Amino acid sequence: MFGICNLAMIPLRFEPSDRSEIVSQVLFGEHFEILEQLKQWTRIRMQYDGYEGWIDFKQLQLISEESFNKLSSEKIVLNADLIEYITTPSNLLIPIPLGSSLSFLNYGEINISNFEFEGERTSAVKDKSHLIDTAFMYLNAPYLWGGKTPFGIDCSGFTQMVYKLNGYKLLRDASQQSAQGEPLSFIEESEAGDLAFFDNDEGNIIHVGIIMEDNYIIHASGKIRIDRLDHLGIFNAETNKHTHKLRVIKKII
Repeated sequence: MFGICNLAMIPLRFEPSDRSEIVSQVLFGEHFEILEQLKQWTRIRMQYDGYEGWIDFKQLQLISEESFNKLSSEKIVLNADLIEYITTPSNLLIPIPLGSSLSFLNYGEINISNFEFEGERTSAVKDKSHLIDTAFMYLNAPYLWGGKTPFGIDCSGFTQMVYKLNGYKLLRDASQQSAQGEPLSFIEESEAGDLAFFDNDEGNIIHVGIIMEDNYIIHASGKIRIDRLDHLGIFNAETNKHTHKLRVIKKII
């Protein structure tokens, strides 16, 4: 079985319970494979990044395997504004966040609600220089564990969505993203748009941010913010101390 998200966003949970931890979000138009079906809950695997979790069965639209494969083979088309609106035939407006997938709107057999969209779309692979401009669209967005939108986002959700909006694929978690790309030996070798990863005392990757010019970094810590980056890690000028310990820098593009 296969499905698609036809709501603005739905929580992807660690366990089949409304009280369970939200590990990620499924944004409007994202499609997935259904792995397991309980009475109320459905375990899914996201097509885009292979991430798995549980969603409420009432919060999805079933699609055929043919439709799933068609969407998976098509170029991804995304909403490029902070928030836009999908219109129904009865002129009902449904808000959708930045980075929502619009690809399925071209297929009547999937777009059974006859949604229409007239906002700004993006589908091109953009030059690396555009990454920071996209990152600024999330500036001051509140930190939310498992979040992927300007209304709440975590560190790896932020990097994944910034790269996705520019046509590049990252995995979902910081630890997964740290296995991608080419490692750099020094900050001085990095360029704006490269990723910096940070670990805890046990050596586990727990944080990621996007390097900017002149030794700055934009990342999610309380909110999407800009701090200094040096060979020790992230330095917060407000608290006058380092908040994250640098582990590795990766060039993805």
